[in-house]
Amino acid sequence: MAVQEQVYGFFIPSMTLIGIGASKHIPEKIKELGGSKPLLVTDKGVVAAGICKQVTDLLDAESMPYVIYDETVPNPTDKNIEDGIKLYKDNNCDSLITLGGGSSHDCGKGIGLIVSNGGKIHDYEGVDKATKPLMPYLAVNTTAGTASEMTRFAVITDTSRHVKMAIADWRITPGIAIDDPVLMAGMPPALTAATGMDALTHAVEAFVSTIANPMTDACAKEAIQLVSKHLRKAVANGQDLEAREGMCFAQYLAGMAFNNASLGYVHAMAHQLGGLYNLPHGECNALLLPHVEEFNLVANVDKFVEMAELMGENTEGIAARDAAELALEAIRKLSADVGIPATLMELGKRYGKEVKAADIPTMTENAQKDICKFTNPRLATDENIAEIYTKAL
Repeated sequence: MAVQEQVYGFFIPSMTLIGIGASKHIPEKIKELGGSKPLLVTDKGVVAAGICKQVTDLLDAESMPYVIYDETVPNPTDKNIEDGIKLYKDNNCDSLITLGGGSSHDCGKGIGLIVSNGGKIHDYEGVDKATKPLMPYLAVNTTAGTASEMTRFAVITDTSRHVKMAIADWRITPGIAIDDPVLMAGMPPALTAATGMDALTHAVEAFVSTIANPMTDACAKEAIQLVSKHLRKAVANGQDLEAREGMCFAQYLAGMAFNNASLGYVHAMAHQLGGLYNLPHGECNALLLPHVEEFNLVANVDKFVEMAELMGENTEGIAARDAAELALEAIRKLSADVGIPATLMELGKRYGKEVKAADIPTMTENAQKDICKFTNPRLATDENIAEIYTKAL
């Protein structure tokens, strides 16, 4: 019997350090990459929490010069990229350290992309549009969710269109990633919940992706189990380093999964909520996740049954379709337990925004243009997407 040719690529960073104390190796690792004067890209929250000083103290101890860019916003913008590029060039930096969650990493990737390749960030929306590698780049993670410290993805808001531009390019993958639970211990419960549910979303979407393979499935399944085991504990007690470390591994494995199997309509739709209303990405994902997966369930019932079991549901003696529904229930229970709002209107009120039904056609149109949609397990019409938004509203 003839076998159809199929080759799988697998994207990973060249080195990753995970565990208590991993951040102590920052100076030596940026030197190993070839950096001597990094631009440190972070945000005001990381600075205010004292986390940035923990890192700069390490650099100071090695007499390494650096420049700090701390203006990154929760949904990083094209203006962030422009300002960071100017600071990098004006100070003759030769390398990059990103410190924070997905926002800082995505912002740093955008800065590095343009410094190395030229043009504007808008030129790189889409897949593999860069032609040159980035400068030496080390990513230090302070949240357990986005996995942006090790992926080939960046999402930047186009402030003129109010749309999130999704960039997927293997050249923007950090050379070294560091995940130290000690740096995450002070993360507040709401942020812990949002980033943790982001990690779960990555794992779930990768698990049911149309280009999933045995390697991505292995990563996704372990990530789903780890989030189910550790997220509630990490939200309840941020100083629980065992739970924090468990979430480090969970989000990293979820990143390995979606870095290679990509995502789906949860992200395609969440990007529109972030771009239009500037709502937090993790909470948008968490809220949309059960609605989108309810739509997707018929496309791969067996995987949803397995997902239910991974999340601790008892499926013994239950019909497959009913067992698959338990996965959706488990997602909803976890989301509620960690304090995620139940509706988009509630989420909007939390942040002083009004999510409007009148905006659904625009969000639907833009979601259908998002690159994340292409690996969703079930094809969706505009009417399907609009209905999901309406249910979540």
